Amino acid sequence: MMAAQGNAAPVIIRRKKIIAGGGHHGGAWKVAYADFVTAMMAFFMLMWLLNATTEKQRKGIADYFNPTIPVNRISGGGDGSFGGDSVLSEQTLAQNGTGASAATPTEESRARGETGPDDAADEAAKLAELDQVLTARSGESMTMERLMRHVVTKVTDEGLVIEIFDVEGQALFRGDSAEPDPQLAAIAAVLVQVMDLATNAVAVNGHVRGYPVTMIDNPAWRLSVDRAQAMRALLQGAGLDAARVQRVTGFADRKTVAANPQAIRNNRLEVILLRRNR
Repeated sequence: MMAAQGNAAPVIIRRKKIIAGGGHHGGAWKVAYADFVTAMMAFFMLMWLLNATTEKQRKGIADYFNPTIPVNRISGGGDGSFGGDSVLSEQTLAQNGTGASAATPTEESRARGETGPDDAADEAAKLAELDQVLTARSGESMTMERLMRHVVTKVTDEGLVIEIFDVEGQALFRGDSAEPDPQLAAIAAVLVQVMDLATNAVAVNGHVRGYPVTMIDNPAWRLSVDRAQAMRALLQGAGLDAARVQRVTGFADRKTVAANPQAIRNNRLEVILLRRNR
């Protein structure tokens, strides 16, 4: 018996673990669902912003997400490779502004520093200040708010552009004519009050909507010029010095701002406070 037990094969017990159910299949679908919900929230927020903000506010939001890097385009006052010891030096030709010749400069070519970096920065700050003053006028009263619905502003390389445009049911001119509506005269008076805070030259541009190509006599060119001239007359009638008006231009329907060329939003005027170098 002992010998038989010694020759017996060892007994091996295998325990098999049985897992009920299908097991864990991963959570990738949860990440995809979360991304979908986030995208939908962003979409509905975008729709709400488009409906709840004005055109000027939307422009500000767009500018916030499209920053620009300020680069000084005017030569500095350093030594050596930086362009001389001063932008007013007779030995230095400034890259921007009024430079001078090195040998016996004449009165016309003498360096005067008329458009140095400080002047350009001061002018930009002044235009931005006028922009804020004009924008603030819309909150003074309900009447002013209705008038300023027709106005948007922007500061560009050309200067402070004040755009006055038709809105649905409220046109700036009577029909397809250059006869201004009384509200346009009221807007002109407000603009002159703000423009009197500066001495910049003024330009007036006229734009109109597109007309059907089947028309024998398309009035776009004539109407845009006549309306620009009417706006100039309103500004001068409100007190703007006639000597400040540098140009009056009609662009017909060549520079539309709406997708539909015949939309009334394309009926607009631009009053521009020009930068001094324009």
